[in-house]
Amino acid sequence: MRLTLFVLAGALAAPSAAQAPVLRAVAEVPMPGPAVRFDYQSLDTASNRLYIAHMNAGHLVVFDVATRRVIANLDGFARVHGVWAVPELGRVYASVTGTHQVAVLDAKTLAVLARVPGVDYPDGIAYAPGVRRVFVSDERGKADGVIDATTNAFLASVKLGGEAGNTVYDPTAKRILVAVHESNELVALDPATARIIARYPLPGIREPHGIALDPMHGVAFVAGEGNATLAVVDLAAMRVLETHPVGDDPDVLAFDPAWRRLYVSAESGTVAVFTERAGARGITLHHDGDLVMPHAHTVAVDPRTHLVYFPLENINGKPVLRVMAGEKPPGS
Repeated sequence: MRLTLFVLAGALAAPSAAQAPVLRAVAEVPMPGPAVRFDYQSLDTASNRLYIAHMNAGHLVVFDVATRRVIANLDGFARVHGVWAVPELGRVYASVTGTHQVAVLDAKTLAVLARVPGVDYPDGIAYAPGVRRVFVSDERGKADGVIDATTNAFLASVKLGGEAGNTVYDPTAKRILVAVHESNELVALDPATARIIARYPLPGIREPHGIALDPMHGVAFVAGEGNATLAVVDLAAMRVLETHPVGDDPDVLAFDPAWRRLYVSAESGTVAVFTERAGARGITLHHDGDLVMPHAHTVAVDPRTHLVYFPLENINGKPVLRVMAGEKPPGS
């Protein structure tokens, strides 16, 4: 049975006595700027900063998760999609899609240090620490762009043979994984050579886009935009273990490693919540329930507090950051 919690016009609908809400709102923080689309988020736990791409405003919002205050609203980031904080470098990377660049910011001063050209339609971002390279999904260019994080120089464009979805770094295998839409597969790149080393089909998934990893338990979660389906992928064997239905047009995924809880947000406004369990054939997911909120297609989770963050573009005519909390899953 799928448990659904509806959130309408900024207020939570009361669940029935037999149901508990999968998440409850604990704060509604006004966001600066117009009531327009947000996109990716990145949490730096060392500084307590959550970086939020306010895409259609062209702003990068910096939010302090400890004080629950917006500490900066940076402009000059036209159509910003992706954002990724790299604490070991003291840098933040942002996909400035409107100008076909990746912006490099100083994490302390928030000053822009460089704007790197070379990616036609920059979107998702990942960082490979061993080689100090940044990998950027080039959605329209059907490639992954590679940037030297030491020199901020553009190094290469790795052609994927299809539209690039999200790009992530797998710390166990020390590889980059990219979702490729048309071929319905994960493509693995060697960060050192910036070359494709393998392609892995995703049966049951159409137009894979969002990715989240659980390296500790050796699985990836991949969402198919084309058929509203989530796959659990064994990272050692690179095979699909199981699939689950999710909201229409799934976009951003977030995983809480301590609670082993996965959040799958969709363009339709549906957020599917799962808890990871060990099964006879490997990792399996239990569906905890769904939420429905307007424009809830992007999600972030703090692994220390387990609070979940949803920037919502229009609640009563204004953008807000909805902070939500859930109950600890049994056995976590």
